[in-house]
Amino acid sequence: MKHRIVVLGAGYAGAFAAGNLARRLSPADTEITVVNAVPDFVERMRLHQLAIGQDLAFRKLADVFAGTGVRLRLARVTGLDPERRAVVVNGVDGDGELAYDTLLYALGSSVAHHDVPGVAEYAFDVTGLSSALRLRERLAGLGEGGTVLVVGEGLTGIETVTEFAESRPDLSVALAARGELGAWLSPKARRHLRQAFDRLGITVHEHTGIEAVEPTRAIAADGTSIPADVTVWSAGFAVHPIAAAGGLEVAETGQIVVDRTMRSVSHPDVYAAGDGAYAIGENGRPLPMSCASAGYTNMQATAAIIARLTGSEVPTTGLKYYGNHISLGRRDAIFQMVDGEVRSKSWYLGGRTAAWLKSGVLKGAGWSIVHPTFGIPRRKRRLATTPDRAGVRVAA
Repeated sequence: MKHRIVVLGAGYAGAFAAGNLARRLSPADTEITVVNAVPDFVERMRLHQLAIGQDLAFRKLADVFAGTGVRLRLARVTGLDPERRAVVVNGVDGDGELAYDTLLYALGSSVAHHDVPGVAEYAFDVTGLSSALRLRERLAGLGEGGTVLVVGEGLTGIETVTEFAESRPDLSVALAARGELGAWLSPKARRHLRQAFDRLGITVHEHTGIEAVEPTRAIAADGTSIPADVTVWSAGFAVHPIAAAGGLEVAETGQIVVDRTMRSVSHPDVYAAGDGAYAIGENGRPLPMSCASAGYTNMQATAAIIARLTGSEVPTTGLKYYGNHISLGRRDAIFQMVDGEVRSKSWYLGGRTAAWLKSGVLKGAGWSIVHPTFGIPRRKRRLATTPDRAGVRVAA
């Protein structure tokens, strides 16, 4: 019986991991299935561009995995039963269960509402394809002088508000920041950020926590009313409660607690990568939810899965967070390096060069995922032993 590997999610972490597994493991011994809710590979880091009206071409996952041996199941994951090693799905091919011997959980994250009244009913976000398309339709119908408020001063909030302001100068665009804008950046990078906001005409409401969202305004903690025909919520990410509900050990964030190899500490046949993994970096701190972390964790998870299935020593990949790369529209960006304590270094790169580098990073990440067979070895690795259904290797 072939060893069944099921990958949940085909975002940056899941899609790359599935392709990597298919490149390196023999199909004579393994069967790889990817479960994803939508038929496309969605570049999440570019959804704010899609929302403001830019035309982006997303590749069909069926085309991405064509010829790799990877099976694609278009479905939503509705339940996990790690004791029975089963995934409950609901999709176009009907409801059902998928049995696995090894599971890679890479379902990512969604916007965190923080129980703020009105966010679920009236706010928009750019964390998923359907929500970005919904926002795109709303913004397309917004005439000159319309007001847009982006809530959240993190990377997503900054990239979203600057993209909107640059692409739609006819709109009045603002950002609500709970603290000081760019407080975590180095002084020079912070000045660069403020100059970009001034150049783009973005209004900044600093030290302004939003306590409620209504159809045409947001209410700050001090009672101030901020006009907003459209409120875009980017005040953090949250993971799906499905892992916790299934009995996996999770952190307070709901992320799956993993060891250094991205293996669940409670269920050794389950691995996690991307935003759903509570992984400790080399500095002793949890890795942030980010595309960079998705890359580190999926490489470690796939390396560990391959090594354990083929009887090899499990290698360790780097888990160091190097910095933040922030787009400020299409022609400007900031690349801020950080030290081992995640404190901004004095050096930063800004302007067109940083924007060009960010564009290259995005293109490179997308290209590597949609070309999963590039560099495929002539001989794939066979399983050293025959894994039983508990994930423990026994002699063949």
